[in-house]
Amino acid sequence: MHTVSKFTKFIPYLYFLSVIAYWFTTLNRLEGISAYPILLFGIPFLWQLIKPSRQLNFSLGIVFVCLSSYLIFAYLFDILNIIHWSESSKKILFYGGLLVVGNFVMSLWMVRNSIKKQF
Repeated sequence: MHTVSKFTKFIPYLYFLSVIAYWFTTLNRLEGISAYPILLFGIPFLWQLIKPSRQLNFSLGIVFVCLSSYLIFAYLFDILNIIHWSESSKKILFYGGLLVVGNFVMSLWMVRNSIKKQF
């Protein structure tokens, strides 16, 4: 059981790396070589896997909590009909819902790991 708890702190980084890899492969099919800068987003997460840093972990967690909160507010505004969204925007909001919740949970997990001083 100790080995499982030892590796659970890496789950948020692997999640974000898999999202970046999916995003890259999808855009690489559509756009070609212009999708390669997306891979730069994976550098901080790879760095956390290789050489963990509490400051970088906390910074990444807070940044993604803020971004996810912004997207959650977009969902709330859609539900409350405060902002009128086009049909294509509503499709993106619908399909991205699980991603937003996943990003929020994983970023909170990263902040919790940096507060618990597991590194």
